[in-house]
Amino acid sequence: MKQLSRRKFFEESIALKKLNEHSTIKAAYKDPSNTQLPRHLLKTSTGIAPYSGTFGEEELRHLLKRTLFGISYSDLTYFKNKSLTEVLNSLLTIPDNLPEPPLNHYSYNPALPDPDVPAGSTWVNAPVSPTLEGQRRVSFKGWWAGLQFNRQPNIREKMTLFWHNHFATESAIVLDSRFVYKHHSLLRQNCLGNFKELVRQVCIDPAMLVYLNGKDNTKTAPDENFARELQELFTVGKDLPNHYTEEDVRAAAKVLTGWRINRNGISSSFDPNAHDTGNKQFSAFYNNTVIQGRSGSTAGTDELNDLMTMLFNQQEVSKYICRKLYRYFVYYVIDESVEKNVIEPLATVFRNNNYQIKPVLETLLKSEHFFDPLNRACMIKSPSDYLVGLARNFQLALPGSGNIQQQYTHFIYAQQVMAAIGQDLGDPPSVAGWPSYYEDPQFYELWINSDTLPKRNQSAEGLLYTGFNRQNFLLKIDTLQLVSGFSNPSNPNELLNDALKILFQMPLSASHIQTVKKSFLLGGQEEDHYWTDAWAAWQGNPGNVILKNAVESKLKDLFKYLTGLAEYQLC
Repeated sequence: MKQLSRRKFFEESIALKKLNEHSTIKAAYKDPSNTQLPRHLLKTSTGIAPYSGTFGEEELRHLLKRTLFGISYSDLTYFKNKSLTEVLNSLLTIPDNLPEPPLNHYSYNPALPDPDVPAGSTWVNAPVSPTLEGQRRVSFKGWWAGLQFNRQPNIREKMTLFWHNHFATESAIVLDSRFVYKHHSLLRQNCLGNFKELVRQVCIDPAMLVYLNGKDNTKTAPDENFARELQELFTVGKDLPNHYTEEDVRAAAKVLTGWRINRNGISSSFDPNAHDTGNKQFSAFYNNTVIQGRSGSTAGTDELNDLMTMLFNQQEVSKYICRKLYRYFVYYVIDESVEKNVIEPLATVFRNNNYQIKPVLETLLKSEHFFDPLNRACMIKSPSDYLVGLARNFQLALPGSGNIQQQYTHFIYAQQVMAAIGQDLGDPPSVAGWPSYYEDPQFYELWINSDTLPKRNQSAEGLLYTGFNRQNFLLKIDTLQLVSGFSNPSNPNELLNDALKILFQMPLSASHIQTVKKSFLLGGQEEDHYWTDAWAAWQGNPGNVILKNAVESKLKDLFKYLTGLAEYQLC
């Protein structure tokens, strides 16, 4: 990365400081011992009772920014005048069918022929190809980024990433993109379904069997890797006063012996000859449960089902998952009030609905706690949220499916930008996922640092001024087209109002807005007509390059400034 100028470094340091101060203030709001803040700003005690306040534009933006990757002016128009119930029904209704699978984008290059998959066709059911594995992984990652950019107005993309972080696998370790795609499809298909069933399927998923050594787990050499993560990361959690034991890990590993992968069939299977047929004794944490040892072709499935029953008899499972959902959609601080008023009641909803995810999300997202003012504009955007949100905010036009090579080149570029700012889709840093979702006390403050913040700003600036030009397609923000879709772009006040609605969840002060208007739209002048006249002149003669540049340059500078503000990093 090019060395920063002193001025640029100063500006970015100030932005980091503002973000840190904001996070400190938000934490202070929830600290009941803090006496320096006004009473109405102290710790919130709201719970999961349905929100009964006004559901206006501000509340709509809050809901959409938390459940979708970015919002556009058209998104606000789409949901305008709908009730909270109607919006939630739309967000939580996802199509049954999966999107079309990733394609061979690489064989358009004569140096990368694929004997099994023609260019433009999918490789997900093709024979394994070690020499093309790297290209297929790139294809998968670009395809996934494309789905985020072209997301529908529902929660599926946000939930697919949630589960990818929860059941983290690394494609660089799995080293079979067909397995990676199958694992991804499992998460996507079940993103709002039954959590217990999802865990059961993950236990025997081929990608997971490779990633956590389940394929090597035999009665003569039990491997404890997956059994440990199943309890510590996937179901029960590790921060408990009374914990499962090492003996529980060993017993669970024995339950799971015998599962194997089938690369030809892109599947998993059970080998009864590799299965431990003895009884498996668990500790008092699991009520001294004994899973009866079995033999034969159904032994693996039968014992796995018993293991699921034992795990899900623990109320800690429901609490653990509700805490993760809370931190993903609301805020990272879970104090005594949140635990009592939100997590525990949500966990009861979870258990009463037989571990279905959708009722939990519906209850959380329509709650008074979710819409509590203290829980708005308090999250730092993840890299996916930032980059996809940037594209959605500015209605960035991506290549269509008519030219696969062109389309994938730009999808892959977007995915690589996400990776550069801290979130490499398909390759989280460990089995625990990205630290920003779990590492106490910073959590998603970790997304922003002296390396990633400049890169975020550079990505926005690049798309505004130069764009990304490959395969005869220029990926670039069209500011003129964007504001032309606003309610009244000739009026600088209304233009700014529409822009701020989609760019910010935390409002700018009135004096700040006036300064921004004067500095960028009015060219340093006082009267609004300086912008109105410039806009009208271009509208009256759209072919005049000088008039066009006079308007466009102001808009580019305006949006560069706005996306560079610390407030733009918040949702």
